[in-house]
Amino acid sequence: MSTMLILGGIMLFLAVALGAFGAHALKEKLNEAQQKTYQTGILYHLIHGLGLVLIGLYAGMAEHASLAVTAGWFIAAGIVLFSGSLYALSLTGMRKLGAITPLGGVAFLAGWVLFIVAAAQG
Repeated sequence: MSTMLILGGIMLFLAVALGAFGAHALKEKLNEAQQKTYQTGILYHLIHGLGLVLIGLYAGMAEHASLAVTAGWFIAAGIVLFSGSLYALSLTGMRKLGAITPLGGVAFLAGWVLFIVAAAQG
């Protein structure tokens, strides 16, 4: 579905932009642990942005596209919660933000399970 393709493209654009920002503007401002946390957010952001594109391509040809689209929304929520919390944690140092990260991980897992079910249904 085009919504997932567009969302995937936006997420990938943001991941590249935030990655460049982190590599250049934040290089001297973050310590090593903060940089590692930020880069973990970028990695998951990129991987799951590509996942959204994959889901969008699949949804465009699947009979049960609605389940795949639902999976995509879970993946998108995972990006916001997981990567977003890691970005915020690395920039602010507020350890409490780390409590949000597992919620994003659960959203990723739920999204991929839904995608597997959609693909199994054909």
